Amino acid sequence: MKRTTLISAKRLAIVALSLSLLMLGCQTTTEQNINGKNRLIPLPSYDKAGSSYLMLSEVGHDGAKCPGCVLEGGQLIHVDCQGDGHSCTLSTRVNLFSVGETITATTTDTFGLTSEDFFNMPARSLSTPTIGPEHYLNIPAQVVYRDSAKLQFTFTGLFYSETPAYNNF
Repeated sequence: MKRTTLISAKRLAIVALSLSLLMLGCQTTTEQNINGKNRLIPLPSYDKAGSSYLMLSEVGHDGAKCPGCVLEGGQLIHVDCQGDGHSCTLSTRVNLFSVGETITATTTDTFGLTSEDFFNMPARSLSTPTIGPEHYLNIPAQVVYRDSAKLQFTFTGLFYSETPAYNNF
């Protein structure tokens, strides 16, 4: 009886360990898939002051899950394809500018990001394997507003890191 119980306990431990490893593997794959869709791709640059990139990221969530995400005109509203989540693919051209430790990204395609006058950007870490040893450009969560003169958006507070600072969900 003791031998049977000992063997069953060992089998149970092996099954539990196998399931744990399988679950960890699934979580890692999910994170890699989401992080892999958030990236910065170098483009030919026509602006001598900055470097041009295609910024790809998954953003947005179902409106039913958001009673109001952005304060606009004194009311909380939901705007599709903005904010946390990954239901829409954001694709816009940006110029990166660096002054000392300060990094900003300004859109270059007027309505590539949105036709709205604001954009609710969730925190994102974009992979940048071709830039150098630091492999992620991190964008803190922020609501940015369209510049009235050039009609572009500027993201501020960006920083590079070797590992992603945000989980991109």
